[in-house]
Amino acid sequence: MPRFVQFEEFGSRDFLQVVERERPWPGPGQLLVRVMAAGLNPMDYKAYRDERSAGRMGVTLPSGIGQDFAGYVEDVGEGVTRFAAGDAVFGTAPFAAVADFVVVSEEGQVVAKPEPLTFEVAGSLGVVGRTAMATTRSLGLGEHDTVLVSAAAGGVGVLAAQLAVRAGATVVGTAGEENHEFLETLGVIPVTYGDGLAERVRDLLDGDRVTAALDNHGGGTIEAALELGVPVERINTIAVFGPDAHGAQNVGGASAGNDELAELASLLAENELVLPIDSIYPIERTGEAYGRLEAGHLRGKIVVVTD
Repeated sequence: MPRFVQFEEFGSRDFLQVVERERPWPGPGQLLVRVMAAGLNPMDYKAYRDERSAGRMGVTLPSGIGQDFAGYVEDVGEGVTRFAAGDAVFGTAPFAAVADFVVVSEEGQVVAKPEPLTFEVAGSLGVVGRTAMATTRSLGLGEHDTVLVSAAAGGVGVLAAQLAVRAGATVVGTAGEENHEFLETLGVIPVTYGDGLAERVRDLLDGDRVTAALDNHGGGTIEAALELGVPVERINTIAVFGPDAHGAQNVGGASAGNDELAELASLLAENELVLPIDSIYPIERTGEAYGRLEAGHLRGKIVVVTD
């Protein structure tokens, strides 16, 4: 019987359970995808930990978990024209992706997987890929920019930092010291996060001015950017909302579509960008995988695999 990870109570990852259920079937305009890999995102644990956060995301109990997946098309519904059984695809299946099978719409939810791209990377790309593309483009970065990127070794941050480098910007990325050498290989100037961030950035840049900031984590990034003289309209945050954002932009993944996701996948397939995989867990250890995600200090993405 196909497996599906769900939770029936709010509170912690301890309520995640692997259940068996009948194989789903695609309706008109839908695909049935056999999932090979599913990437995990912080929005997942925010949903199962907190009923209020879950409500804002439209989650009701019982709920599946996971947003991103990659796999093979198993079957197609009436009217599907762009995909056929056997095609390798990736995309998003909100709160249903950690499973053996997902049913998704042909329009808007799936993209053809480039052959060189691994299922683990493709299955991690939906949320962070759209977000990285949208946030970097929101600032119109170019060769005259110096941009501060927070959580630059994480899922969104590592892609956003590389996209900013490709745009010609000088990139300063916050990360734990264990990830500094890795960021340097990507052309990013690493800096340790935490108190005194603005001063450390000034020291690293030796008088050069920071002109933009991408906040992927919160934790004082906006305040540091303002202290460094970044105009508030050139700060984008996906981590802080309301008055605490100080008027910064809140452009996120909803501002990018499948065309941008396909573009990013091609860059990854051609080794123009990298998305590191922090760790891989079998579906039976999904709770443990989320424990790793909640602990933070990641390099890239955590992936659950079905086989």
